[in-house]
Amino acid sequence: MEYVIHILIVIVIYATLALSLDLIVGHTGILSVAHAGYFGIGAYVVAVLSTRLGIHSILTLTTAAGLGALASLAVSLPALRLREDYFVIATFGFQIIFSNVLNNWVPLTRGPLGIPGIPEFTLFGVRIASQGGLLCLAGFVALVALAIVYALLHSPFGRVLHGIREDEVLMESYGKNVLRFKILTFAVSAAIASTAGGVYAVYLAFIDPTSFTVMDSILMISMVIIGGAGSLLGPPLGAALLVLLPELMRFLGLPPSASANVRQIVYGLMLVVVIALRPTGLVGAYKVGR
Repeated sequence: MEYVIHILIVIVIYATLALSLDLIVGHTGILSVAHAGYFGIGAYVVAVLSTRLGIHSILTLTTAAGLGALASLAVSLPALRLREDYFVIATFGFQIIFSNVLNNWVPLTRGPLGIPGIPEFTLFGVRIASQGGLLCLAGFVALVALAIVYALLHSPFGRVLHGIREDEVLMESYGKNVLRFKILTFAVSAAIASTAGGVYAVYLAFIDPTSFTVMDSILMISMVIIGGAGSLLGPPLGAALLVLLPELMRFLGLPPSASANVRQIVYGLMLVVVIALRPTGLVGAYKVGR
């Protein structure tokens, strides 16, 4: 039973990440490979605040969300002035820089050693120590994220995002400040991803730089592509599939040295098949990109 709850927690965390990424990739039509960076910012903010300052309440998650949104400006302000492939390269550069910071800013992050002993989360004076409690915490964050994304997309703000996706120049001709809408979208997406990172840190009680690399960003993009971009159901569905897949492969009895390579091959095949047969993903509304 503990194993099942563990899988559910991981699925919920990655579903939240995929949902936040889809706000950029699916609904706005901008491909970013920096999402694992925001995920890592939230995780390290919670880890540092709880282990060094003794803060392990809702304040850590709100701080993680705020700093994640602030960090998004480092990408969105300069990079969103670029177009298409150049923008993707800029976000890739941010992700590489972030990974190097985690590995080399040893006084703060402990570098490759990671941060162990992250204490249990406290909500209104009650410690959340059980797996069931952590699942409820992750589920609550996911529901709040879903509510925020739903409210944005079913408002004039969301209609502008879809307009930017379809014809950015046309939206500018209507007097919309396209850059401002993109910056706000990045900030919301980063805040949600950072909050998910905080939950991830609390659940594992240990984090290190290997969980926040370019490959993790690509995994999140794969979840959006396979599940379906531009859909509230698609990204969580893609997250569930890509989290469950390696767990199911454990029952094949593959040696540890081969299982990772086989998993990557299967991921690649899934992407090729989905893109070839159903470019909008399993339940998506748009292709990834314009």
